[in-house]
Order: sequence, then structure tokens, then C-alpha cells
Amino acid sequence: MKGAEVGRLLTANLLCVFAITLTTFVPAFFWDGFTVLGTHLTWLCICSVCVSTFNIILHFVLKPNLTPKRSSFAHKISRFLKSCISFFMSCVLFHAIIVLYGAPLIESVAETFLLAVLLSTFTTLQCLCLLGPNIQAWIRVFTKNGATSIWESSLQITTICSILGTWFGAFPIPLDWDRPWQVWPITCSLGATFGYVAGLIIAPLWIHWNRKQLTYKSR
Repeated sequence: MKGAEVGRLLTANLLCVFAITLTTFVPAFFWDGFTVLGTHLTWLCICSVCVSTFNIILHFVLKPNLTPKRSSFAHKISRFLKSCISFFMSCVLFHAIIVLYGAPLIESVAETFLLAVLLSTFTTLQCLCLLGPNIQAWIRVFTKNGATSIWESSLQITTICSILGTWFGAFPIPLDWDRPWQVWPITCSLGATFGYVAGLIIAPLWIHWNRKQLTYKSR
């Protein structure tokens, strides 16, 4: 495993962390009263768009796919449309899962769906950028020893951390502290964000420390 590749991964992940940081502080210079808690739904939209944009740009700049295949323009359009549909279906699926875990079914629909969009941005979008709308590749990557590159290992870690962060973020909601930050879905979305950031930082460090044990086989 080349150290330069791990460095590229670390750079890409730190840029994504920087993108999230920008969504926290920059809008306040242009929007009076903007805060992550006070205007949380607006922040959810800004964060999802900003992180999505950074991920797509970094994918085209760094080109983490080791063996990119040449394809026709029609194939690229088809792949793009399938990716858009997959992302939307992911948002719907996460929305349904969140409701099944106790989120309001009728009330706060917009809040729940925006949380689903944020979670899809942290998980599904990365899969689409790296693997495309290929379900078999997704299943392979998220099985034991299924990763074939450090980018796929990073994808595993950030996805798991984002989902765990969302789950842990739900714990304070039922407590009777009656705090403003307990309003749905603030703790879950912040938990997902902290989990995603933690995964971005942990992934390259874990790969670097275990680089001698990691052996990737092309499939």
C-alpha cells in the first residue's frame, strides 16, 4: 500500500470535514440569526448540499477508482439517472426506517425527511460516487473483507459511523430535560454529523496503522 494513496484519502476526508465546518459558520455572515440549532432545517439543507458538492468534486478530481472503464456518453447519462433515482430511494428508505424507529409519522414530516436526506448524503452518496448504482458492488464492500481499496475501507468506516451517530443521537430525545436542542431531529442530525466527521478522521488513521495487515485483492 502506497503512503501517497493514504495521503490522498486523508486530504479528501479533511476537505469534507472542512465543508461541514463551512456550513456551520459561513452562513451566519450572510443570514442574520442563523444558527445550527435556531435554524436547524436550513442548516440541514445547506449541509447536505455542501457535502454533496464537495464529495462529487473530489471524486472527479482524485478519481479513486483504480480501474476506470471507458464508457459512452449514453452510458454516463444512464448511470447519472440511476444514481439520482438510487439517492432518492435511499432518502425514502431512511425516512421509513427512522419512522419505524419511533419518529412521528404525520407530524414533523419535513424534519424527518431532511434527516433522511442528510443521512443519505453521508452514506449513499459516497457509495454512488465510488461504486456507482451497482447493488452487487455495495453488497461486496459491506461484507467481511469485501473492500478492495483504501477508499472502500474508508467508505465502510464513515458509513457505519454515520449510522451509529444517528442512533446514539436519539438517546437524549425522550429525556424530560425540556431543552431546546432536544427538539426533533436536532440530536439525531448532529449525531449523524459527528459520526460522519469521526469516520472521516478515523478511517485514514486506522488504514495507516493497519497498512501492513491490509491486503487488497482485485475482484
